Amino acid sequence: MAAAAYRFRESLFALPTLIVAAGVILAEVTAYIDRTFPADVAGWAVQMSSNGATWLLSTVAGATITTAGVVFSLTVVSLQLASSQFSPRVMRSFIRDRVSQTVIGMLVATFVYCVLTLRHVGAEAAEPAPGASMTVALVLTVATVVLIVAYLDRLAHGLQVGEVVRTIAGEADGVLAAAVRESRTEIPAAAVSRPESDAIMTVPAVRDGWVTQAPTEHLLASVPPSTVVRLETRPGAYIHRGEVLLRVWPVPDSADRVRRRLESAVEISDTRTMQQDVDFALRQLVDIGLRALSSAINDPTTATEVVLRIGSLLRTLLTADVPPLSVSGADGRVLLRPWMLSPAEYVEHAFEQIRQACPRQLHVATAVARVLRMLTDHVRAAGRDEHLPELERQLRLLVESVAAEPGHHPEDLARFRTVAESPVDPAEHEVE
Repeated sequence: MAAAAYRFRESLFALPTLIVAAGVILAEVTAYIDRTFPADVAGWAVQMSSNGATWLLSTVAGATITTAGVVFSLTVVSLQLASSQFSPRVMRSFIRDRVSQTVIGMLVATFVYCVLTLRHVGAEAAEPAPGASMTVALVLTVATVVLIVAYLDRLAHGLQVGEVVRTIAGEADGVLAAAVRESRTEIPAAAVSRPESDAIMTVPAVRDGWVTQAPTEHLLASVPPSTVVRLETRPGAYIHRGEVLLRVWPVPDSADRVRRRLESAVEISDTRTMQQDVDFALRQLVDIGLRALSSAINDPTTATEVVLRIGSLLRTLLTADVPPLSVSGADGRVLLRPWMLSPAEYVEHAFEQIRQACPRQLHVATAVARVLRMLTDHVRAAGRDEHLPELERQLRLLVESVAAEPGHHPEDLARFRTVAESPVDPAEHEVE
């Protein structure tokens, strides 16, 4: 159900189709009202002749279908710009935008409504037009015009890099909050011994793709009591058809039925999503930062903004409750998920590539050093000292890389070292 809702959100076809269907129904309903209650409608509806109604409906229908083509073109251009300027992986943020989907649906729905309403307009020029139908047509026209203006405003703001990275980080915050809520309800299981291989049932992946969901409750509910399920992948990982997806022991009596239930419990999709995968947000942000640091784009300010957003996301992630690697379920069921990413791996994924790409851009390197120092102080204050080694390693490697990079002025290098190594809080240093 959650996967279907997510696909609906990311479809440029689903919501517009529903809006068009609503337009068809509305056209028939208003025509029925005009036929059944003409006297009541006359008191509040717009009054005009059939000749004027035909001209108005024809004009609106032609204008809306033309504007729909323009909106389609603008949407495609925005997707192309997002793909080339930021990363192909951020296109999903534009596709799933509700305003864009609603505007496309409203334009086509208004066109369909006007065309269907034309059937109910009388042939005589002086004959009164159907009042309720014409009133609704005018309301739809005005609403569509307002939505077009809102769409243009949103499109102009949505292409700004700050809005792109904010949207990605905001979605990641929501996913992380949901994961934390779920982890608080999970009960860690005691250590489980693994039996001989002939006592284990394997469940292979039935298709190639990205693991987008592996809900704990569904996996545990798919096996009999006193059964151990070991997830041999994680949300966000790519798996090949035939690879081991799950291992189960002891082998259940109805092995085929259990295998089918487990296969349906793990969602494998053609594209990677952020449903249970905070790491995908880091991947998108890092991609934008790397593109900004490339010689083709050369936009260190964008890279700096990405680093700051990564710091905000990790500030929450590194102090959140870590989901247990083993979960105890009802009636002795146990779920093992040894491949879940650790906080140290999140830190590595967030900074490794940007750290390797930024030594020439001292401005960006200084921002990375500030964020690493900030995170170090933050996790230390939160009592999460187990995260310090990886943060300190990334900072040490950054300092060494910048020092080894030729061409930096000694004063610039000294200032960078002050930010990276000084005991003073990095926030107290002068802002670049």
